[in-house]
Amino acid sequence: MNNFKSTIFSIDSEEKFNATALAIFEYQYKNISVYRQFVEQFSKRSKPIHYSEIPFLPISFFKTHKIIKEDMVEELLFKSSGTTGQIRSQHFVADASVYQTSFLKAYHLLIGNPADHVVLALLPNYIEQGHSSLVYMVDHLIQQTNNPLSGFLLNQPEKIKEHYQQSIQQQKKIIIFGVSYALLDLAEKQLDLSQATIIETGGMKGRRKELSKEELHELLKKGLNVSYISSEYGMTELLSQAYSNKEGLFSSPPWLKILIRDVNDPFNYVQEGKSGGINVIDLANFNSCSFIATEDLGKKEGDLFKILGRIDLSDIRGCNLLIQ
Repeated sequence: MNNFKSTIFSIDSEEKFNATALAIFEYQYKNISVYRQFVEQFSKRSKPIHYSEIPFLPISFFKTHKIIKEDMVEELLFKSSGTTGQIRSQHFVADASVYQTSFLKAYHLLIGNPADHVVLALLPNYIEQGHSSLVYMVDHLIQQTNNPLSGFLLNQPEKIKEHYQQSIQQQKKIIIFGVSYALLDLAEKQLDLSQATIIETGGMKGRRKELSKEELHELLKKGLNVSYISSEYGMTELLSQAYSNKEGLFSSPPWLKILIRDVNDPFNYVQEGKSGGINVIDLANFNSCSFIATEDLGKKEGDLFKILGRIDLSDIRGCNLLIQ
């Protein structure tokens, strides 16, 4: 296990990624009974020699099974957000330090050094429901800024404006993580946050009418006076995140890879530029399951990817899954 911790975050080539993914597949096949049973029942393939040949566990298993290395006790328990009555996915995290390393390295790589930032969080529903991996992550990022202006601000537009203006005076980059409906509430107050990076992290949570991603971002850009809205692609079942750029394309850290499967044949992949179901390889998730077939639609554009929405008949979830 310690070997995985040291090698995952030093991956710098396709060859290293493939070798590490195959080693983690063997590790999980031997040590995680739920995944082993799935592989034996549903996979007709021989031993994989490339990560694309590894069987991907449907994400719904996290709602019905405890997926963790059999001799381990979790240090953290995360639960997905959801509407009333919905079964929440559960992620049993064996080693909190792996999650911390993953999200901090990804943030440094894709957003910047939190020591140079002020991080504000508008995540009321995640706090209300508890056991949120997003709140855990953002709280650590806030701590990393070592700045009293950073923090969770709920229904406090004047406070947000004050912290924003003071951050500019300190010449700090302002990062605002927000759930969609909380950002819309802010946008309707016509706050000028033109020098902030807005990172939208999820849907309406039943608080407002659902909008397409394009409609949502247009309203936020106009109301907050920003040129673009970024998004975070992460979920309870993963330990890593991707972040989108001005064009809405997501970049991933080197230990996270996206594959696009044929929605009608889950063992085959579509060509670049074609839409399909998103399969995620998250090597940081080695004590749970690193190979997950999500219920999201997307497409690849080179090393980047785009989220297109949800696969029909999937439950509405709380992680950046609005239909575009």
